Amino acid sequence: MGSELEGCTATGLEICNCHSGPTSTKCPNCGLEFASNLAVVDHLNDQTHSCWNRESTYRLPIPPAFQWGDNNREEVTGQYHPKSGYIFGRGRNILQEMEDHDLDQKRRRAINPSYPFVDQAEWQLAEFLVQRLTQTDINKFLKLDWFKNRPRPSFKSADQLFGWIDALPSGPEWQSTTLEFTNYTTARPIELIWRDGLEVVKDLFANPIFSNHMMYDPHIVTTGSEREYGEFFTANMAFDIQNNLPEGATMVPIILASDKTPVTRMSGGLEMHPVFLTIANIQSEVRMKATAHAWRCVAFIPIPKFDVHADFQTLLHARLFHKCMDMIFAKCKVAARVGEYMSDSMGYIRHCFTPLVAYTADLPEAQLIACLIYDLCKRVDPWNVPLFQREAKALLLSGVHQPYWRDWPHADPSHFLPGELLHTCHKYFGDHPLKWCKEMTCREHRDIERTIVATVAGAANTTPDFVHAIRFLTEFIYQAQSPVHTDSSIDAMVHSLHMFHTLKQAILDAGARRGKSGTIDNFLIPKMELFHSFAGSIRDLGGLIQYSADVTRNFTLQVVQILNRDETMRRFNLYTLLHSHGTPLVNAIAIEDNIVTETDPTLAWIARVLPGEQNRFHGPRPVRNHFLKGILSVEANAAFHVTISPDRKSLSITDLQSIYSLPNFGAVLMEYINDSSQNTPTTAWTCARDSVRTWNKFRLQLHSTFQSRVVMPSQIVQAFPPSETFPMGNCDAVLVQLPGNDDTYIAQVRCVFQAIARKGQTLPHYLKDSPLLYVQYFQITATPTEDASAGMYRVKRIYHQDGTGRIFRPGSIIPLTAVTCAVELIPMYGSKMDRMINATNAMEICDEYYLNTFSDKEVFNTMHSGLM
Repeated sequence: MGSELEGCTATGLEICNCHSGPTSTKCPNCGLEFASNLAVVDHLNDQTHSCWNRESTYRLPIPPAFQWGDNNREEVTGQYHPKSGYIFGRGRNILQEMEDHDLDQKRRRAINPSYPFVDQAEWQLAEFLVQRLTQTDINKFLKLDWFKNRPRPSFKSADQLFGWIDALPSGPEWQSTTLEFTNYTTARPIELIWRDGLEVVKDLFANPIFSNHMMYDPHIVTTGSEREYGEFFTANMAFDIQNNLPEGATMVPIILASDKTPVTRMSGGLEMHPVFLTIANIQSEVRMKATAHAWRCVAFIPIPKFDVHADFQTLLHARLFHKCMDMIFAKCKVAARVGEYMSDSMGYIRHCFTPLVAYTADLPEAQLIACLIYDLCKRVDPWNVPLFQREAKALLLSGVHQPYWRDWPHADPSHFLPGELLHTCHKYFGDHPLKWCKEMTCREHRDIERTIVATVAGAANTTPDFVHAIRFLTEFIYQAQSPVHTDSSIDAMVHSLHMFHTLKQAILDAGARRGKSGTIDNFLIPKMELFHSFAGSIRDLGGLIQYSADVTRNFTLQVVQILNRDETMRRFNLYTLLHSHGTPLVNAIAIEDNIVTETDPTLAWIARVLPGEQNRFHGPRPVRNHFLKGILSVEANAAFHVTISPDRKSLSITDLQSIYSLPNFGAVLMEYINDSSQNTPTTAWTCARDSVRTWNKFRLQLHSTFQSRVVMPSQIVQAFPPSETFPMGNCDAVLVQLPGNDDTYIAQVRCVFQAIARKGQTLPHYLKDSPLLYVQYFQITATPTEDASAGMYRVKRIYHQDGTGRIFRPGSIIPLTAVTCAVELIPMYGSKMDRMINATNAMEICDEYYLNTFSDKEVFNTMHSGLM
């Protein structure tokens, strides 16, 4: 079925929800009645029918895997699922629905989009007051003498203001339900604060903010000859579920997350369990940003104190959790089973199914969720709590007999509980490998996960196998964080874990695994066991990083602020802005955007249609794209930026040599000029007569090595001269590739400068095209293969001796555009660290370094993909 639509206004759908299923269904496009949903699909697929209009068009957003910038990867091909994502007529997105919220208000807003407020300015004042002041402060503000001689706002009190806000069109409503456990009392009433999960799903699915970031169809992505796993819709489970849905169905995969949080610390330590929801149709790079509001809070599950023995508290809490989840997602389960007609973000109707595909949780919560009971309920009454708990414990079960996912189609805890990187990897690293290494080094590094391998390599008490084991475990964690995987990258990740297990005995032999009672002689660590599920989860669900708890943990800081009012104001603000400028309430698909520099969908939409109004919305600003106006490398795969105003506007060569402690700078610069001019140096600029400007730093910007269409935030490369804070300078290391040479070199940038032309003189291209760098090279002494335990490049400084016997570091001049990447060097501490080393001199007083493969995920991927 294509995507052309009839202009018919009929959008009603009537389904009889009796136990035997729907008995009749109307076409949402023309209103004809049919016997079943399948008959509606056949009817809409009949392109000869008058209900079908070929002239209207509907453009789908392009999935991320099929978008790329100028820096293309290997050839990417793909295949969509052949029978997914049909369109069944026109509906209305959530902004269009706002127009029909109240007919009287609709008429008034046709004249004044900000009604009930006088105008846009008064709405902005109201929004500010509600967000920044308490009700008491608002009343005080409205009573100020300042208003005696000036017009007052049309709202006279905080109560009236909040009443107007609450009357605005809003999203899914919050409600409160009191629950009781028969025969089990609590100190406080059990209050579940919640909203219907399906209504929240519909609200997200129909939100035009996400139009350019939506996916509706499972698709296989092939890079070169390998299958690629990134978004959920590229993974195996997406196809498996779609194959079991009716023809034309659109999958709306639900992702949940939760995290216990204290609501008040001053009145008995009350805790609640917030539950968050998003949908996998929204691209992961958008929904992973908290400011995108792609995650919605759907409930605050209470954690009461039952008047029972402490042994039964956990069991009753677990049963309460599952009962609450049953209530919240009851309609989602029905929609997952029989489907629900829903409007998408463009206002088109789709036949949607809502499977639960992922739940982001730490290990205790995952255990709470995956409460398999088998046939225990057949033998023991589950409400005989003491006996049932005793029998459940004997089977290592939680004692929950009605898990909420039991009747949710396609929901399987072995699939929807993926490896969660924040707790399973990063917190595991702090709880275990960090402690093993502290036993060996007695040092704790600030960014230990990035630097642990170089830190322990060569320590007196470590063996090569010990370092090797730590390195493979760290590699596994980095590999697991990749947003995009292939079969070979998954195999490499599995190999790293296998090699850790092969070599882990070295950690035990060193006595480094210790607990409160002393040395531990095993690796029975639950989180480590979860590592073995990562490969399967990636193939089933896509990249694990999209299911990390990092985002949802940030939400819990705002728990008490998440109310209807917050979403209402945000939505009304967008509506009034678009309406007042006559801008359509549908977010058109932007097919011209190949390069991604922003991940805030609201700001991106406003930037396209109303660029002068971006300051109306809060959120992360787009990454500044230096590829548009910056200095580009020869192959345009790197962009550079220096400030218009240099840090030193004019220095003679003599002054520069003194300030930067580079006594041979002039001689090296002349050598560069002679080489660049083929020994016919220009007379328009000379070291003796002329001057240069210098910068303390420059910015380097690259495309992501994972997704070439994504422009990464620029990195700062420093080249500060000696100062009181940094007596030997503060200079960073880079990778360099010289023109006409495929070899890659490692160098430290000592100075960023540019020749200043004399008045009336034109500089030659080698002095004019871009700033120049004075660098000092390092010599590679070992490759990762040659240093198998650390698995990193080893480098050392290069020294020369002049005719007087003076030892010095030789330097070279290169164009700024020869830099390919900023890197991190870590001193080789050896068996005993020199106590003179600190943050201000580590790059100067050491001679041997490791090139840190683990400085960030992009560098790690560069090194492991053979891109260096």
